[in-house]
Amino acid sequence: MTTQKENLLAGLTVAQGEKLAWGRRTYVMGVVNVTHDSFSGDGLGSDIPAIVDRALRLEAEGADFLDIGAESTRPGAAPIGAEEELERLIPALEAIAPRVSIPLSVDTYKARVARRAVESGAAIINDVWGLKADPGLAAVAAATGAPLIIMHTQEDTRYGDLLPDVFRSLSRSVTLAREAGVPDGNIILDPGIGFGKTPEHNLEVLRRLPEFKALGYPLLVGASRKSTIGLVLDLPPEQRLEGTAATVALAIGSGADIVRVHDVKE
Repeated sequence: MTTQKENLLAGLTVAQGEKLAWGRRTYVMGVVNVTHDSFSGDGLGSDIPAIVDRALRLEAEGADFLDIGAESTRPGAAPIGAEEELERLIPALEAIAPRVSIPLSVDTYKARVARRAVESGAAIINDVWGLKADPGLAAVAAATGAPLIIMHTQEDTRYGDLLPDVFRSLSRSVTLAREAGVPDGNIILDPGIGFGKTPEHNLEVLRRLPEFKALGYPLLVGASRKSTIGLVLDLPPEQRLEGTAATVALAIGSGADIVRVHDVKE
């Protein structure tokens, strides 16, 4: 992989009017779930006033980005079609975008949804399937200039050697993005804690986060309220704040550039 030569996201304004600059600090991405079945118990469904209130509250608490998702990624959740996702997502984006001054990220793996989301105010595309579900999403990122978060996941939890396998998968995703015209400076990587991994795998990824920096791209870590925390502490999602705080501290100490969390203030 190439090293990160330039920060094409530098024009983005994050919390308190600060211009984004990798390496200055770890940025905080707040989660807004426009779903009825979020694993974390904070899905707001189609309640637009509640969605806007949450977005404004997360911004006031210090979020640098907001990640808006309209399809649940919890284990066992039934996938939804692009039309249903758009019906949930676009009204929320159009309501939030004029009210906040920080960048919005859209959590989707569908090219059609991503394009409409960018047209409706999203500045970043966050693909939990790392372009493997819909490679056409890379062309949307390239055409719109939207930075692209590439997350690792797979359909099973079988690995020959965990980190080398994850690195190879991320490398393939990055190649797809670059071949579609996404510049290196618009790519962010996410190791995918909680996706296609056992709890033991997730803990190993957390322990070895510094190794991901060698890939040469900014790193996003999203462990907030994940089931691995619940299994370690034997706690439901709404009681995983301390466990989440521990993973955030580990991520920051390991050089993460962004942490994606439900509890921004804490």
